Amino acid sequence: MKKTENHLLVIFGASGDLTARKLIPALFNLYVAKQLPKNFTVLGASRSNLTDEEFRDRVVHNSPYLKEKLSDLKDIYVSGFSNMLYYEDLGSDYTAEYSKLNNRIQQLNTERGTDNNMMFYLSTPPNLYEAIAENLAQVGLNNQDSGWKRLIVEKPFGYSLETAKNLNRGLQRFFKEPQIYRIDHYLGKETVQNLLVTRFSNSIFEPLWNRNYIHHVEITNAESVGVEKRGGYYDKSGALRDMFQNHLLQIVSLVVMEPPIGDQPEEIRNEKVKALKSLRVMRDEATLFENTIRAQYVASEINGKKVKGYREEDGVNPDSTTETYAAVKFYVDNWRWHGVPFYVRTAKRMPTKVTEVIIHFKTPHHQIFQDSGVSSKDNKLIIRIQPDEGILVKFGVKVPGQGFKVERANLDFYYSSLAETYVMEAYERLLLDAMQGDATLYARADEVEAAWEFVDPILEYWKNGKDVRMYGYAAGVWGPENADDLIEDLGYWRNPEQNLADDPGYCVIC
Repeated sequence: MKKTENHLLVIFGASGDLTARKLIPALFNLYVAKQLPKNFTVLGASRSNLTDEEFRDRVVHNSPYLKEKLSDLKDIYVSGFSNMLYYEDLGSDYTAEYSKLNNRIQQLNTERGTDNNMMFYLSTPPNLYEAIAENLAQVGLNNQDSGWKRLIVEKPFGYSLETAKNLNRGLQRFFKEPQIYRIDHYLGKETVQNLLVTRFSNSIFEPLWNRNYIHHVEITNAESVGVEKRGGYYDKSGALRDMFQNHLLQIVSLVVMEPPIGDQPEEIRNEKVKALKSLRVMRDEATLFENTIRAQYVASEINGKKVKGYREEDGVNPDSTTETYAAVKFYVDNWRWHGVPFYVRTAKRMPTKVTEVIIHFKTPHHQIFQDSGVSSKDNKLIIRIQPDEGILVKFGVKVPGQGFKVERANLDFYYSSLAETYVMEAYERLLLDAMQGDATLYARADEVEAAWEFVDPILEYWKNGKDVRMYGYAAGVWGPENADDLIEDLGYWRNPEQNLADDPGYCVIC
């Protein structure tokens, strides 16, 4: 097991929702699991006027996100964690100079014995990243002559290829690339990481992982909720930027990548970059028209309850053309995947919350049991990322009785069956990795830019293309009906469960 060295974690934007909802609970779980180093300290920094005690009360003692966990622990144990937390008010502006903050950091570093090792977590809007990095550098907090310094930034990593390049250059002016950790919580999920193990450690899959045996690959990310309170942000982003460009292309890279030389972080990240660079970029309008679909959810009734349409949500332009559903078909230009179509979709207001990767294998070249109906039922490897994380293999078996009628049977594994094994939450795993200097599950600059290179032409086409359509789908169904037109041969997406809404699923709204 890697060693976690003594260090100080500074969280910018510490009074925000992410800190209370995800970061502090993740740190608390690491504390309970005895994964934190002996001398570990958290300094929250933001524009709210809070004392150390008020900050501890907000994110620990009175936190709704820790209430259930704290009830099972003794007060002295909870206090042990709470006393690691401190707070510094940055005043009215994150971009003001940091001499006062630096004084507090140096004081805590001396008092708490954190050995000059420091990690800065930027839980702030991306437009503040460069300014914060510059201010840290001005007071020498990027210097690694004594102790390491690391910078963690949240997505979105840019709004386009150009802005992503500008952001990368801006951060790299003050921190070296190996010091920068771009966090994508999807990569912290156990089943996303298990993609690599499933592929490269099993001889029943590794030899088949290519165009000779795989017919097509399907990836679905569905959310049952709408945009909730994020209407203002989401309307400027959309499904392609919010989910596809980062989370889903990260999953694609793990499916597509070649075997790395070893399990070292840079070896794995090198292959992921190659995988993203091998995606065939679609540029002409005819290709984009045939291989992309965008849509918005419209008002509907789910389980007897009326649900707003996207354009009726708070903060959303009533004439918005921002997509809540995005489906893309594309190819990979290398030997392994030549001619194998990839189908990736992401959407809100689906019948259920689910993310899964489906590998559809080709049917046998010589069909002995053609009359049994088996030719229309391909073998599948289904890797469920959330919820009920696990793996499902669908294969043919003979139905008892006369003749050779074939049906599909399931072989399945669920992480929930590992009763004695604790599965880390995504932020727990990612924070611990960053503490140990392991960047395997973090995005590198060239990785981010390669993803944007693929997505940019789609966004440009959807914004300015002459034949672009925005379809509507009733909240609670599996998207517009014409989305099935993307799928070749089999004719439909795999939908994990039945539609919950009675409304028709297709219309053109602009």
